Amino acid sequence: MFRRAAEDVEKAPQVGNANFDDSSDGAVPGESFEYGNSLYARLQRIAGKFNIEQRGIERVPESERTDTSYLNIGSMWLAANMVVSSFAIGVLGKSLFYLGFVDAILVVIFFNLLGVLSVCFFSSLGPAFGLRQMVLTRFWFGWWFTKFIAILNVLACLGWSAANSIVGAQLIHAVNNNVPGFAGILIITLCTLFITFAGYKVVHLYEYWSWIPTAIVFFIVLGCFAHSGDFRNLPMDVGTSEMGDVLSFGATVYGFATGWTSYAADYTVYQPSNRSSRLVFLSTWVGLIVPLLFTEMIGVAVMTATSLNGGDNKYMTGYDNSGNGGLLAAVLEPLGGFGKFCLVILALSIIANNCPNIYSVSLTLQVLGRWTQRVPRFIWVILASCISIAVGIPGYSHFETILENFMDIIAYWLAIYTAIGFAEHVIFRRGISGYRPEDYDKPDKLPYGIAAGVAFFFGVAGMITGMSQTWWVGPIALHAGEAPYGGDVGFELGFAFAFVVYCALRPFELKYLRR
Repeated sequence: MFRRAAEDVEKAPQVGNANFDDSSDGAVPGESFEYGNSLYARLQRIAGKFNIEQRGIERVPESERTDTSYLNIGSMWLAANMVVSSFAIGVLGKSLFYLGFVDAILVVIFFNLLGVLSVCFFSSLGPAFGLRQMVLTRFWFGWWFTKFIAILNVLACLGWSAANSIVGAQLIHAVNNNVPGFAGILIITLCTLFITFAGYKVVHLYEYWSWIPTAIVFFIVLGCFAHSGDFRNLPMDVGTSEMGDVLSFGATVYGFATGWTSYAADYTVYQPSNRSSRLVFLSTWVGLIVPLLFTEMIGVAVMTATSLNGGDNKYMTGYDNSGNGGLLAAVLEPLGGFGKFCLVILALSIIANNCPNIYSVSLTLQVLGRWTQRVPRFIWVILASCISIAVGIPGYSHFETILENFMDIIAYWLAIYTAIGFAEHVIFRRGISGYRPEDYDKPDKLPYGIAAGVAFFFGVAGMITGMSQTWWVGPIALHAGEAPYGGDVGFELGFAFAFVVYCALRPFELKYLRR
């Protein structure tokens, strides 16, 4: 499929060699950054003087696509996932789902391999079109229904940012108990704001290098824990109870891995249109799967030590007092002051994970309306950071429950989104050559979105029947595990329902509405 996509780029002059249409109403052509007396133009000129990215969701012209490094793509996701938030996902295997070591590791491997595929697929579309992910969504969901998808993405970005900031704050609190949770959240958020305010190039530059010290610290954590002898190979259970726990933990792992799907193309739009789709896919895949497996497996392993018997269990005590930060502090305790330094490095690693969230939420907000597009990207970055702080501080004391529920919700809606986007791209447009990218800002040239809208809500119906949460357990979920919680198969059913319904309805939309 991706070989065909790469060939389509060569065969489709409207993609690689088109004259870009910057005249459509509401689009912001490159010239408007330099001319005009409007407040927007003035703000953009000020931004340009300080080398702050001016471009928002309008299509990136070929002349500006100067990012020719595949390493920039891979390192972006390597840094964003080589963080404590990934470690925290692995910890949930025992703390929430009561899995043993081997079964938790197998869940981590399988569901990560599944979850990253959609991120890799959509990342490969960025260079061909020069359009952000939420703008590409208009070709699948239409002009109006994309606004609903954008709202979901805004909530996801802000939720991610808040959850990540909480993890960083836990680490800072573990280093110094006198630092309250809200102070740690402020530190993480303000550092993220400083980087994302500048835009695409600075975000990529930061991510290119920031994973290195974090990876070193994680290797130190692994070495210290292996040397401690505190690892316990917890046995796995059997039967319906085990099946339900595996499926529910799998939904959480999948939700974290696939969470980048709704803004994947945002980080490849400055790549030239002649980029190999297969190499973009591969670079993204390596950048995602390596840190996800590495950090989550460490989380699974370290959490087994909380089951040690006899005396004070420093791992359990640390986890109870400061969450994931206290757990890591217990591992690094033998290193003394250097161990605390390592914890600070891990806390600051959260910035790399938050940068894509805050950068992309600003672009997503521009999709909501013509007027939001007229607000410069960097202004939305500031507002989004403020909201992230407002969400993160109240959620600090309820992190574990929030993380599990949030990951599952992410898995649900992104599985539905992926099903519809994949079906439209592969089955109905038959690859990249089936698009006219210059129509991205013309509502009368885009699909009506009726088939996508109906399929999405059928996907929600499938999700409801298969989801397993403390506040709702679907009828199918009850059969996927032991009562009363069953097993979570919400994202699988959401994908299946949406894919089938969209494939059934889209031909009628094309036949009778002709777009």
